[in-house]
Amino acid sequence: MKMTSRTLVNLALLILPTSAFAQDLPAPTDRWGIGAGVSIFDSPYAGEGTRIQPLPLINYEGKHLFLNGISGGVHLYQTSQFTFDAILSARLSGFDINDLGRSELLDNGVDSSLLSDRDDGLDAGIRATLGSSWGAISLEAVHDISDTSDGYEISLNYRYGWLFNQTAVTANAGASWMSSDLGSYYFGILDKEVSRGVSAYSPGSAVIPSIGMTLVHTIGSSKWQIIGSAEYQFLPSELRNSPLIDPDHNGMGRVIVGLSRRF
Repeated sequence: MKMTSRTLVNLALLILPTSAFAQDLPAPTDRWGIGAGVSIFDSPYAGEGTRIQPLPLINYEGKHLFLNGISGGVHLYQTSQFTFDAILSARLSGFDINDLGRSELLDNGVDSSLLSDRDDGLDAGIRATLGSSWGAISLEAVHDISDTSDGYEISLNYRYGWLFNQTAVTANAGASWMSSDLGSYYFGILDKEVSRGVSAYSPGSAVIPSIGMTLVHTIGSSKWQIIGSAEYQFLPSELRNSPLIDPDHNGMGRVIVGLSRRF
């Protein structure tokens, strides 16, 4: 397993906040949640292996403002079942070429010395969430505002929750549509790399389905919570065929475990 020094907050949004659970579960009354955990990410990029990263868990939920790990925003409109938000979120999909495997890239026909790093980005957009006893469904649209990829993404997600005494379990399934600019930046060969002699590859737009499950267990009568989450994203052929990707990978799996306290 390979340790990396990239950002510590990668994937925090996957498990925070518990207020994102379906509305048949009790909403938290505490505004702040602070804790720590670890994320394990099975990277699909050639030769990178598994990323293991420490993970701060920070959550704030106010009447209008909210912060959920790497994402935050403003509640523009709220009712008991519907929420419409303006959001700002970090896109931590970048990687250092030195973290990828030189021999694995050569097997894909790519000289790593001719490649460039991929940077993280910053997205802005909107999200609408409708929830009731049947669960919750959300539609989100974001666009890169950092001039990193200039791409955009539209996501549809459904989740449903169960409450067992002091344990809340949430299952979710969804899909994201990634624009051509976004897909080509993180999975394709850049124009400047083509000019250096790398064979051109552009995956175009792509749809990425995903499934996941989150578990939050409250320890006794305290405000401490044990958090566990798992997600798997299925890579379509357009992305799997990228020379940057390990041909044995059909998707991206990620697991997070942590301990958090509400205030």
